[in-house]
This record gives sequence, C-alpha cells and structure tokens, in this order.
Amino acid sequence: MQPNGLKPRATAQLSDPRELLAELQTLRQTVYSEGQSTFERWQPHLQRPGFSNSALNLAYYLALRRQDLRPLQAALRPWGLSSLGRIEAQVMPNLDAVIATLGSLCQVDPSTLPPRPTLDDFFDGERLLHQHTEELFGPTDPRRRVRIMVTLPTEAAEHYDFVKELLQRGAACVRINCAHDSASQWLAMVEHVRRAEQDLNRSCKILMDLGGPKPRTLAVRFPRDKRRIFLGDRVLLTPFAPPAVEAVEPAVENEGSCADGGNDSDRLSNRLSNGTDLVQAGCSIPEILDSLSPGAAVWIDDGKIGATVIETGYPSAPDQPPGVLLEITHVKSEGAKLKPDKGLNFPDTVLSISPLTDKDLQDLDFVVSHADIIGYSFVQTAADIEQLQQQLAQRLGERATVPAIVAKIETPEAVRNLPELIVHAAGKQPFGVMIARGDLAVEIGYQRLAEIQEEILWLCEAAHVPVIWATQVLENLVKTGVPSRGEITDAAMAERAECVMLNKGSYVAEAVTILDDVLTRMQAHQLKKTPQLRALRSW
Repeated sequence: MQPNGLKPRATAQLSDPRELLAELQTLRQTVYSEGQSTFERWQPHLQRPGFSNSALNLAYYLALRRQDLRPLQAALRPWGLSSLGRIEAQVMPNLDAVIATLGSLCQVDPSTLPPRPTLDDFFDGERLLHQHTEELFGPTDPRRRVRIMVTLPTEAAEHYDFVKELLQRGAACVRINCAHDSASQWLAMVEHVRRAEQDLNRSCKILMDLGGPKPRTLAVRFPRDKRRIFLGDRVLLTPFAPPAVEAVEPAVENEGSCADGGNDSDRLSNRLSNGTDLVQAGCSIPEILDSLSPGAAVWIDDGKIGATVIETGYPSAPDQPPGVLLEITHVKSEGAKLKPDKGLNFPDTVLSISPLTDKDLQDLDFVVSHADIIGYSFVQTAADIEQLQQQLAQRLGERATVPAIVAKIETPEAVRNLPELIVHAAGKQPFGVMIARGDLAVEIGYQRLAEIQEEILWLCEAAHVPVIWATQVLENLVKTGVPSRGEITDAAMAERAECVMLNKGSYVAEAVTILDDVLTRMQAHQLKKTPQLRALRSW
C-alpha cells in the first residue's frame, strides 16, 4: 500500500498523456505536502546559512521515494520525458519541468500548472553539492572532481618526503586514525602535511578519526586439545577477560589454555558450574552483553565467524558475572581460530553505548586544534551528533572556525537514522558521510551492502552532502602492488562519490597514482548517477 493512498497504475493505463499528467500532479502534491511537513519539523535544527534549501530538497526526496515510481517511469520514457531517475539533487524542479512539458503536450492552460523552473533553479542542487564539498574538502582540482583521501601510517610521522609524495601524486586529504599511534606522532604527521602544502602550493585537508567504542574480544580460553572452533560449537562470551581459576575439585577440573599463547603454568579450568566445557572469550565493552537477547546475531573477526545467542545470563567463572552463550552458525569448513582483539558486531541489537569513549574525549583536546575534519565512529542517532557538537563547543568557545564532521555509517541504526544525522550535523557545520563498508557489510550483510551503499549515495546527493567511498578500495594493490580486476571496477564506481579513501599499505603511493588515473578517466563517462556521453574512441 502506498502512503496517502497514492497507487501508481500499470504502465498501460498511463499511455494517455492526460492520465499521465494527472498521475504526476497527484504525485507532486503528495511530495510537496509530506516534504513540507518534514521540513517544518527539521527547521529548529537548521542554523547553518545555506543549508535550508538542501534540507527542503531532502525532505521532498524522502517523500518521493516512499512511492513505487517504476510504472510511472516506464510510462514517461516513450514521450521523451525525464523518467525521474536522476532527480536526487533537485526534486521539485525536475517534477515541475516534466509536468510543464507534459502539460504543453496536452495543451493544458499553463496557469493551472506549476511554473516551469528556471535554469538556475534546475541546476541549483548541483551548485549546492559543489559548494558543500568545497567547504568540507577545499578547492576542487581542475583535473578531477573526486578527491583522494589517504590514511597515514606511522611512517608519515617520521618521513616528510613520504607525505610530500602522497600530495604530489594526487592526495587532497589525509586521514589520521586516532586509534593508532600517539599524540606526538599525530603532531609530526600534521606538521609534515602543512609543510607539504606550503612546498607544493596545494591544499590538503586533515581528517582525524576518533576511535569510538569498538567492541573486541579480550582473552580467549580453549579447553584442552582444542584450538579451533567449528560449526555448532558453543562459545561463552563473558563481560570480563576469562581469568586463571584457582584450584578446584579434581572431579570438575578440566584444564585449558589461552589462545594467545599461554603455557602449562597458566592453564585454566574451563568447566563451568553446569559441568560443560566451553570456549570462553571476553568482551571489551561488558555492558553490551546486557542488551543481547536469544536469537540475536553476533559476528566475530570482520564477519569470519558468525554466531547466534542461545542463552543470556549463563553461569561463568565463580564469583564473576554471567555471560552470554553463543552457538557458531557460520565458519569455514576447516574451522577457525578465535583470537583476542578481534572485532565483535551485533547487527540485530541496538547498543545503548556512547559513541564517545573516555579516550575519544581526551583525543578531542588535540583534534580540535589540528584537524580540519573530525571522523565520528559508531554514530547512530541525532543525539550522538549533538553530543559531539556539545563537546566541540566546550573546547572551542567562540572560535570562528569549527571543524567539519564526517559521520561513519557502519550500523543498521545509522542507516535508518541517516536523514536525522544529516539535518542535525549539516544544519550547523560542514558535514560529510563516510560509507564505512567494512563494519557495514558485517552488520547488514554483504548482499544488502550492494543495495544500501547506493541508497546512501542517493540520499546524500538529495541533501547536497559529500560522500566518502571507503574500506578496501584497491586493497590488493595497496598491500601487494598488484590490483585485482574487481577492485579496479570498484574504484571506478567510486566516481559517484565526492571522495575515495585509501587505507595504508606498502604501495599506497603507487595506488594514489592509479586511482587518480581511474577517476580522471571515469569522470568523462559518469557524473554521480548520470552517464556522460563523450565521443567513444575504441571503435
């Protein structure tokens, strides 16, 4: 059922241009009414000059995409009219242009139709996206629309020439991951970037990425003679690192060892109070376990191991809080090693934990003085955006220049709340979105990722918000010096974003050159969703 009773008819029923015009007018009224209602609700959050038009267009786009437009699209094409497939950046001007043209075809009195948009109105969305992108990333390279961002390794703190080479090869932004290295090393990286900017007379923005509350495994304890887990195995996830257990009754003792290299002297008892021998693993954020419920999915080590919650409140070690019992549902046929310090994902569970850790708050003291952009990990709600904005206000006071924010979209909750995240953030300061495809793929499933990354691109274009295409871009090339065929295609797809991020690796400088070439070639063929039909030279 379509919202508000709008039911697009079959294409054959829309073959009469007057029927088609009536359908479009009904659609426009629905989009306008619902869009205005949403925009009014957002208005208190729109404090940044120039973003109101973008928020209004986003509101219209959300209303439009609640409809199934496929029959209408098919009916428009035979008349040589826009099929609304590239409407993101300017929703109402596109609808009004189609209605005006179809009205002329039907010889309808123009005064009964919306006025035909001016050229300035029609292309205002593209102008706003360009403006917001430059506010985030600085001036556009005249050779290439899409920026290249590079994650800096520790080497960047030690070798100025390495940083200079990245900028020479085409990097327009660098990322410093605050989960790694130290403040003194970050400072050295920043100084090298600023020096390279001066030496090369080029702009390079610095994004500093807050680590966020990344759930990980702590120590892992296996029963004797077991080193791998297999399909159907059970694992006890505990709110503590499984400790060495003092001597117990021989009848219930079953010594085990630590997966991170423990020897005989630190073997443990893994037999629980119910007499079951289990693999045990600690969770680095204990309060997460309180949110889990039976049937919820748990993924370990970037999705290499999948499990389902069997029981909560499961007895653990004596005098320790209970854990959560998992059953392994996905693992390689030869089994897998469960190791400490591996990522944990809980895609079916809304985690009520702060996206800003104590370390993040400490790091912010440095970041606000040196970063152009703050990368925000594990952001899920508008309240999370406001929390970071409050922390920035406390540190910056009346300082005129406020760092931009890039929200990393890496959970289903963040996807659901993306419109609110955009409005609360971009309504106050320069803002961008990073499609963090690593965690996002684990959280929503690899098949769904293919669909969701497209939808994020569309939604952000409607809001005139720049997007960073991230995670495993040219990964094989960066690590080995040789690209895979598939990752070149992935890099070409990144032309529809405003920035592409490369991670660190031995061949990252060479990867910048190749990515620069791919993006420069592709911009002659693609602009966001729109194919560019330059003359073909292959035939």
